[in-house]
Amino acid sequence: MTEVLENPDEVATTAPNDHTTPRSDDYPPLGPDSLTWQIWGTWTGMFQGLWAGSMQNMHPKLGAAVWEHSDFFGERWQRLMRSLYPISGVVFDTISTGTTTGHEVRDYHRNIKGRMEDGSRYHALDPDVFYWAHATFWYGNVRLCERFGPWLTEDQKRQLFEESKTWYAMYGVSMRPVPDTYEDFLEYWDHMCRNVLRDHLAVRAVLDIEQLPPPPFLRFIPKPIWFRFMAPTNQRFFTWLTTGFYDEPVREILGLPWSERDERRFRLLGRGVNLVMHRLTPKRYLRHPRPRDAWDRVDGRVAMDAPLVQTPKRNLPPEAERDNPMHYCPVHAARRATYPGAVSSE
Repeated sequence: MTEVLENPDEVATTAPNDHTTPRSDDYPPLGPDSLTWQIWGTWTGMFQGLWAGSMQNMHPKLGAAVWEHSDFFGERWQRLMRSLYPISGVVFDTISTGTTTGHEVRDYHRNIKGRMEDGSRYHALDPDVFYWAHATFWYGNVRLCERFGPWLTEDQKRQLFEESKTWYAMYGVSMRPVPDTYEDFLEYWDHMCRNVLRDHLAVRAVLDIEQLPPPPFLRFIPKPIWFRFMAPTNQRFFTWLTTGFYDEPVREILGLPWSERDERRFRLLGRGVNLVMHRLTPKRYLRHPRPRDAWDRVDGRVAMDAPLVQTPKRNLPPEAERDNPMHYCPVHAARRATYPGAVSSE
């Protein structure tokens, strides 16, 4: 097991008794009995896409890494849609492949490093940076449920936090930044929002979707109609929606107002989303492909040793970049697509 050290240019093998290094017997993989499996990996999370991306990029080092290295802004829909597979796979693939996916996701980030404007260095696998990204994923579960359901008890939030430790251990990185308790995590989150997060060009770029083309499922809409009539409306709605998910200190940093009327409208929207998505929609169809595939294995619809579902070819990076892990392409995804029996969700 490897641990990413505080030196951002160094990754070293650590001794088995190093308390910061996760061990498989300390963190057995999450399974279908976990609360994380029950509530995470659904299309409802797409409502929170701009929140997650902007919150991550508000970390100064993470924002600098995305701004300098990522092609996110050149192929946003493709990158978003393909990243759902490995990110959710860290949790859901363990039923068939163990921690392999978590280690792949970690290794996508090994060469993402550079210098900040003040001359200090950053590395995507700096433990504090990597944990912040994870925090937005797992705590995004809580924030989404608080706003759009299914509603959680305080004990369930604590359970999700404990499960988030297991989830994070699947990456095989240092556990040093992980808070001990849920209450400690809330203090950590508040500290980050008030004292660490910053506005950044990468944040504003994530929030600016007015020039974003139609998503793949709406590509039948003529672009002149999309950009003239629909894109500006989407920009206003999703800016408002994302503002509703932010903590108040983050709203203040970004200069986004939020009134009592906005809050009432947001709560009404949340009740409507909960009714449609969580009460009327069959759970299997609410899940996006990788989690659905994992549940299908549990339910016997798919053999446990079947190939993992991969992103459709339309979501892969440009041909010349498919072996570059910085573009968040699943490891060897282009090659897997040629293997006999490889499965695609296309």
